[in-house]
Amino acid sequence: MASSSYITDILRRPPERTFLGRLKAGDEISYLTTLACAASILLIVGLIVAELWTKSQPTVQTFGWKFLSTSTWNPNSDQYGALPFIYGTCVTSAVALIISIPLGVGAAIFLAEMAPPRLSNMLTFLIELLAAVPSVIYGLLGIFILVPLIREYLVPALRNTFGYLPIFEGPFYGVSMLSAGLVLAVMVVPFIVSVSREVLLAVPTDQREAALALGATKWETTWDIVLPNASTGILGSVFLALARALGETMAVTMVIGNTPKIAASLFAPGYSIAAVIANEFAEANGKLYISSLIFLGLVLFGLTIVINAVARILILMTTRKAA
Repeated sequence: MASSSYITDILRRPPERTFLGRLKAGDEISYLTTLACAASILLIVGLIVAELWTKSQPTVQTFGWKFLSTSTWNPNSDQYGALPFIYGTCVTSAVALIISIPLGVGAAIFLAEMAPPRLSNMLTFLIELLAAVPSVIYGLLGIFILVPLIREYLVPALRNTFGYLPIFEGPFYGVSMLSAGLVLAVMVVPFIVSVSREVLLAVPTDQREAALALGATKWETTWDIVLPNASTGILGSVFLALARALGETMAVTMVIGNTPKIAASLFAPGYSIAAVIANEFAEANGKLYISSLIFLGLVLFGLTIVINAVARILILMTTRKAA
C-alpha cells in the first residue's frame, strides 16, 4: 500500500517546469536547435538583401528609383536603366507560363488519373529526368533545333493567323523573346507535371469512389472532384515554375538576343535581368557599372519575393474557398 501511494504521488506531482529540467529532458535543446535553424533562414535572406542594397548604393544615389523606369543602358556614358531587362524577364516568363501550364496540368492529369500505373511511373521518371538536365543543354537545343523550327513553321503560322496583332509583327531573326519563352516553357513543364501529379494522387481515393458510385464518369470525377481538391497544390506548382523561369540564366542568354530594348513584338530580341548580369558582370570596370548590375540582382530578388507573396495570397484564398 505504501509503495502504491508513493507511485501515485509521483504521477500526480506536476512536471518540473524549470529551464534546467526542460534542458535535462531534451525539450529545450530540441526547441533551441530547431529555432536556430529556422532563424538562420531569415538571417541568410536578410544578409543577402543587406549586401545587395549596400553594394547598389552608388546607383541608388545617382539615379534613384528612376533606375527602374528608364530604358537607357549605355556603360560608355554611365547611363543605366533597368526597364528593358525587367520587361524582357516578365515577357519571357509570361510566354513560358502560357504554354507550360496547359501542357503541364494536362500531362499531370493523364499520369495521375488516366494512364495505367506502369506507363505513368515510366513517364514520370522521364519527366523528372528532364528537370535535371543542365540549362546550357536546353540553350544549345534551342539554338540548333528549336529556333530553326520556329523560323520555318511557327512564325509563318502566327503571322498568317494573328498577324494583325502587334505582338506578332516585324522581322524574325531567330533569337527573340518568343524563342526564350518557348525554351523556358520546355524547362518548367517538368516542375508543373511532377508537383501537380503528386498533388492529384494525394486526393483521397474515397472521393473518387463516391463520385463513381453516384454515376459520374471518369472525366467528370477528375474535373469536378479531383481538380478542385488539388487546385491549391497545382497553383503552387505554377508559381514554382514561375520562380524557375524568372531566375533562369544560361538558356535564356543563348536565345533571347541580348538587346536592351523594349519591343511590342515577340519576334524581336530582348534581354533579361539574369542574362545581363551573367553577360556583363565579368567585364564591368566602373563603380557605377558594377553597382547597377548589383541593383538589377536586387530587383530580381525583389520580384521573386513579390511573386511568392502573391502565390501565398492566392493559395490562402483558394484554401478558404475550398473550406
